[in-house]
Amino acid sequence: MPLPNGAGGYQLGDGNLNEPVMGYWPTPATATVTATLTPAQITAGLILASPGATAATYTLPSVASLEADALSSAKVGSTVDFSVCNVDGSGSGVVTLAAGTGWTLVGLMTVAATAGTSQVFRARKSGDGTWVLYRMG
Repeated sequence: MPLPNGAGGYQLGDGNLNEPVMGYWPTPATATVTATLTPAQITAGLILASPGATAATYTLPSVASLEADALSSAKVGSTVDFSVCNVDGSGSGVVTLAAGTGWTLVGLMTVAATAGTSQVFRARKSGDGTWVLYRMG
């Protein structure tokens, strides 16, 4: 079903209960060997991890960098969800998330080495210059 076009642009939720709900999701980010993640990788929503035959540690960007480069208007209680999907076919590279400056980690921060295994994480601003990362599942 095509989107309705009214008043010079496409509209959603304007009385047509059968119209599709659309969203926007940027191109997934990628990461390979051990590295510090960028704010752009976190806010992309999905990181496709290819650690190779060895384990990789992805360190979260510093809170100062995250807030300056991507989330400058975040207030206490603001959240960002993202997933890490291990797409490596070798089946031997576990991905571990590590805290950057200003982060507290809650829960197991690993993504199994099995290709296609993914994990959802929620980042929550907990105070001035501090965020907490929670494993969601």
